[in-house]
Amino acid sequence: MEELLIDAFPPEEYRQLEQLREYTDRTGNFHNNIIFDDDLPVGFITYWDFDSFYYVEHFATNPALRNGGYGKRTLEYLCNYLKRPIVLEVERPVEEMAKRRISFYQRQGFTLWEKDYCQPPYKPGDDFLPMYLMVHGELDCEKDFETIKKRIHKEVYGVKDN
Repeated sequence: MEELLIDAFPPEEYRQLEQLREYTDRTGNFHNNIIFDDDLPVGFITYWDFDSFYYVEHFATNPALRNGGYGKRTLEYLCNYLKRPIVLEVERPVEEMAKRRISFYQRQGFTLWEKDYCQPPYKPGDDFLPMYLMVHGELDCEKDFETIKKRIHKEVYGVKDN
């Protein structure tokens, strides 16, 4: 899983691996799941349970197995299993891969909130990253954006005031 995380995300988009292991072992509302097809690990997904919504922090499929429907089936399962809205961050649609990723999530029923959002840095010295939020479920951008942003920033990134 750690190898896939390193391969799938740039270093500024994930926390130190020691911290990830600690969150997995000690943080009750943080879930770190390996995705299997029978006995074959095909990917992973990490998410937070924030009572009124879930926040997907990382989601990746093994590059050799992409376009095999694993991502689609995983999100379908997750959206049915988790009975509350789901929120995730996506890179802004500047690069082709970011556009394809947004399109993939939209096909799975997610809505793009085109409202300024920045991902706080995981590591000291890194910069804030311009992103957008995408949501699945009953959330309203105008009404819920600030509350969701503050909760993610505080709980996931340790930002005290934003």
